[in-house]
Amino acid sequence: MTGTPTPSLLRYERAPLRPRDPLWLRIGAATPVRIGSVEAEVAQALALASFDAGWCIHAFSRPDATLATLAQTLRERGLLGVWRDELLPVHAESGGLPLGEPLGRIERAAVRALGIATRAVHLHGVSPQTPGANGVWVQLRSLNKANDPGLWDTLMGGMVSAADTLEQALARETWEEAGLRLEALQDLVHAGVLEIRKPSETLGGVGYTVERIDWYRCTVPTEVLPVNQDGEVERFELVSPDRLRTDVAAGRYTLEAALILAPDLVR
Repeated sequence: MTGTPTPSLLRYERAPLRPRDPLWLRIGAATPVRIGSVEAEVAQALALASFDAGWCIHAFSRPDATLATLAQTLRERGLLGVWRDELLPVHAESGGLPLGEPLGRIERAAVRALGIATRAVHLHGVSPQTPGANGVWVQLRSLNKANDPGLWDTLMGGMVSAADTLEQALARETWEEAGLRLEALQDLVHAGVLEIRKPSETLGGVGYTVERIDWYRCTVPTEVLPVNQDGEVERFELVSPDRLRTDVAAGRYTLEAALILAPDLVR
């Protein structure tokens, strides 16, 4: 990776559809730390204890088992989206600061119901294969995706799992989604951080999305073409900046991609 300039920070926020209370995690006798937010009815269904105008999860020294039980209860009550069998890290709320060491791990499907922040990585790839300005490599998301099926996205976008560092997630997702190795790319830099807070569209208003996206920019050499490996992409296209902006304005891109590629067009 080439030298990295100070990444920019962009925040996008929409209020929850219904009131939410702070969600805290207390490990052993330690001071509780805030990890998310939850609706009162959901907290009561999970038998959480009230704490500081919110709700508290009480766990032993390693909270993974407690968090797994909560996720399973949410599943049984029909309050989750698609069960992923993928663990995501649980962090203390960061307030825009770099995330510290995770406090525990929880099933991916449970994070929105509990307003737990997730971390994702995106790759914005340009290429000199079009006349004039560089073209932009974009992907059409699979029609079978649980979220945003059939919308255009950045060259790559994926979640940072509990098993990944940010750099490992960047390399893994770039290969799985686009069939590209990082060493084959040019001018790869960490270009920005995007923080999104908005109602989740998959849980009928019960969920709330809080996500930090670290996004990177690179040049894809003319002799290199992206090829999907995991079946989650319909196709890739190299588009002109004018077409990209037209399609963003028409709502054909995911919110995350639009905020990365053309933030001035997002209302």
